[in-house]
Amino acid sequence: MVKISDVLGYQPIDIHTHLDHGVDGDRRVLVGESQSTIHRCELDLLKAEYDSVGICCGAFSTFSSLSRAARTIEENDYLHTLSENTDWIYQWLALDPNQDANFEQVDRLLSSPKVLGIKLHVWHNYDILEYGDKIFSFANERGAFVMMHPDKIPQMPAFADKYPNMKLIIAHVGSEDHINAVAAAKHGNIYLDTSGGASNLNNVIELAVERLGSDNILFGTDTYSSAFQVGRIAWARISDADKKKILRDNAKRLFPEVFKNV
Repeated sequence: MVKISDVLGYQPIDIHTHLDHGVDGDRRVLVGESQSTIHRCELDLLKAEYDSVGICCGAFSTFSSLSRAARTIEENDYLHTLSENTDWIYQWLALDPNQDANFEQVDRLLSSPKVLGIKLHVWHNYDILEYGDKIFSFANERGAFVMMHPDKIPQMPAFADKYPNMKLIIAHVGSEDHINAVAAAKHGNIYLDTSGGASNLNNVIELAVERLGSDNILFGTDTYSSAFQVGRIAWARISDADKKKILRDNAKRLFPEVFKNV
């Protein structure tokens, strides 16, 4: 089988994905047992997917860390140990702003060599406009990246402008709101990723590159089929140079210490 990485001449870096590992809050629990087979995202399956197309590594958070606030701290510790012992696994630290102990944990682990930054998700059930100052000031003080599930996107440039030392990745590019947010950020500190099903829209990747260039766009899968996700960028109607930036080079540039050996 010919790998897409062989065609491209380089290995993509998956900046946004998740995993199940047999605990409450796994994706298989969220979708129900009748759907669990087609939603599988255990590490053995994800590694087989990566190997089939030539993705070299992925930056993970566990589903349970996002879907079960009571498990967030425990799941961060689990994944931290796993990443330290698995060369192709990197980590986003899930943060529930209602838990001060979670902030303390994130502060302690942020400087770890395989940690990219902070992961936010609407499943933790809080209003990002209410908690944004608490979260983004924390990230700003540490010069940290924050990856967030899309939520109140038009209001995000105001936070990015207020906290210029914080870098915000708004996941799942699939709307003009995503594109407009990057364009509106005065300090250039908002980024997008291509993960998830929204990237199947006919012109969303192309429009983002046309309006923004490719420097602020990163590749991700979100556990959707690696073949589909890589192919969406590899055969997008954009230049080869833009494809390489999205699939690999931007991750290397923005996280030079994390991916220095990739």
